[in-house]
Amino acid sequence: MIRLENLVKNYGQVHAVDNISFDVPEGQILGFLGPNGAGKSTTLKVLTCFLSPTNGNIIVDDKYNIYEHSREIRQMIGYLPENNPLYTDMTVYDFLAFIADMRSIPKQEFKQTLRRVISKTGIEEVISKRIDTLSKGYKQRVGLAQAIIHDPRILILDEPTTGLDPNQIIEIRELIQELGKDKTLIISSHILQEVQAVCDRIIIINKGKIVADGATEELKAAHRNKTHLVLISDIPQAEIATLTQAIPALTLIETSSEADNTKYEIEFDTNQDFRKDIYNWFKQTNWVLLEMYRESVSLEDVFRNLTIDDGGTTS
Repeated sequence: MIRLENLVKNYGQVHAVDNISFDVPEGQILGFLGPNGAGKSTTLKVLTCFLSPTNGNIIVDDKYNIYEHSREIRQMIGYLPENNPLYTDMTVYDFLAFIADMRSIPKQEFKQTLRRVISKTGIEEVISKRIDTLSKGYKQRVGLAQAIIHDPRILILDEPTTGLDPNQIIEIRELIQELGKDKTLIISSHILQEVQAVCDRIIIINKGKIVADGATEELKAAHRNKTHLVLISDIPQAEIATLTQAIPALTLIETSSEADNTKYEIEFDTNQDFRKDIYNWFKQTNWVLLEMYRESVSLEDVFRNLTIDDGGTTS
């Protein structure tokens, strides 16, 4: 288990990580989310012992802490940072041999280790090629190979699918799910669909503080205080205000044109249901209501609600 206790990391007057605490049980896949500058990468760098905290502690297995047991913790961790740490003038084989040596893997065990890593990451076809000739997807696979070559119990991936095309993203997602069967994973990503697809639990951090922690459906339920309704109608935009005047509990939040009709997005408190009132209003006014459907809360909605600042932009 990994436990963060009141972790603080300051850069001068900037509080990059501001007194955060959480546990990661063994075998869990944790998604660690936040806007740019929220403190995600700094937290991961402290966890991997690349940076020292200003205050607080990180404890692994209830006995190793980052001050007294940095070496032991680093031996337990495989790390793929956002900027994939590859020596691109080397072949994949030579690079992994170099990493194995750095990880103190005995030479007599390297062939067996390499077979395991190749099988896990699917890099058989490129093992003898220079890294600078590889596609972005294969480079990410090689980065994952270096992260797991010493068979770590904990795997930390910072933006593992950045810059990949949709097919490559699916491949890396499947690889992460496979790795998650026998490792504790912490994944930082801006791609919310990826986190939702592979993670058991999500933590959202904003301005150095944790603002949400739970399974995807738990986070959605906690923020489902509004019903989001979509209407598609021939009513002109200049006339839609008459609907919200007739039913004051409705709030018009967005309007967009769709061919000869208009799409209106409306919100109201979840503890009420105005769909029948809306239908009757259209019936009485003779405007055509082509569609009316309710949109569920998405992880993106939760993320934006928790990380948008007073000026309407994320940091």
